[in-house]
Amino acid sequence: MTDTVLLRLVLRREQDVFAVRQRGREAAAALGFEHQDQIRIATALSDVARQLLAKAADVEVTFRIHGQPESLRIELAVPGPVDQQALRPAGRLVDVLEVAEDGQRTVVMLSRRLPAPDQLTADRVEQVRHKMAGSVVASPLDELASQNDHLLAALEEARQQQEQLKVLNDELEETNRGVMALYLQLSSELEETNRGVVALYAELDEKSAQLRAASEAKTRFLANVSHELRAPVTAVIGLTRMLSDPDSDPLTEAQAEQMALLRGSASDLLALVNELLDLAKAESGHLEPAWGLVDLSQLFKQLRGTLKAVLTSPDVELVVEMPGDGAWIESDEALLTQVLRNLLHNAIKFTDQGTVTMRAASDGERWTITVADTGIGIAAGQQERIFEEFVQLPGRLKAQGTGLGLPYARRLVTILGGQLRLASEPGTGSTFTVTLPVARRP
Repeated sequence: MTDTVLLRLVLRREQDVFAVRQRGREAAAALGFEHQDQIRIATALSDVARQLLAKAADVEVTFRIHGQPESLRIELAVPGPVDQQALRPAGRLVDVLEVAEDGQRTVVMLSRRLPAPDQLTADRVEQVRHKMAGSVVASPLDELASQNDHLLAALEEARQQQEQLKVLNDELEETNRGVMALYLQLSSELEETNRGVVALYAELDEKSAQLRAASEAKTRFLANVSHELRAPVTAVIGLTRMLSDPDSDPLTEAQAEQMALLRGSASDLLALVNELLDLAKAESGHLEPAWGLVDLSQLFKQLRGTLKAVLTSPDVELVVEMPGDGAWIESDEALLTQVLRNLLHNAIKFTDQGTVTMRAASDGERWTITVADTGIGIAAGQQERIFEEFVQLPGRLKAQGTGLGLPYARRLVTILGGQLRLASEPGTGSTFTVTLPVARRP
């Protein structure tokens, strides 16, 4: 039903404009348009018809259902050209106003989309056609009276809308005053907040500067004290060895025992001093890696031989799984060795029975080295604390230490361009994972 003619008629005199207006209103009503839309279509049609009839003796008018989706389309045809500018006001009352000219004839088309095109059946279209064909045309006076009634109704509706608009404007003005008051209040509060934020940032900058100064002072103190202590502690160790030498004067059993205790204490103190010095270097940024190719297989073999001597319990087994041939990584061999040694020492220290296992795997871009133990484990809330300097967790004091090994290991891994992570559960052990790039990152 893309093109169905409902009615054709010809306008020849001024009174015919009233008739075509009536037909337009009847067609719109029969096709289900609302009352206001009926008036708009009829008004647009009568305005265009009046202008065309003033320029031509005959105006052919065709009412049709046209297009997809369907619309009511009214075509008015006259010979010769027309003033298209004068037709534009009528175009505001319909969906589409089109003008087609071929030099000899002009067709003005008014279109309004149907409100319910899915309900438009062939039977209904036939009913509309018969209704329009059999409709009696009212007199010009009756149509004029009807038009005046419609105009009065429109004016009343416009008045009501104007009153509603006034009410809305008053409400909007009141709302604007409230919004403006709220805006001023919020602006004042925001300005006050900004002043507080600026003051807080200034205080934070000052505290940050103080913290940096304190950190630098701590680093300098650790470095200086470590340098100053290492020489006398080394001298003490040397003297104890000299006194304990078989070629020296023999010592009594009690003296030999006391000398062994002194040598052990001095060795522990020297280890602490060395760790403090290493930590100070790492914090100060003066620790520069000596990059080179490292054979992980050879490194694992050396660590296995060195750490087996540290095992003091027959219930603990050290398992080092060799990564195989071609296990190369670009890194600092000394720093990487120190990281893995610290992790193995820590695992052995807190494992009473079971195994301490070290293995490595690569995905082509990075190496993943894990050190896992079956020791006492660490609760989730305490896992980050073990990477803090000088921290000894409750329940782990039986294995004495400085609390510097793991913080230093994490700093070294960061310097080497990797990450050190921990996964642990109390009673099941801990797994430290070192992830490093295969090749040095620029």
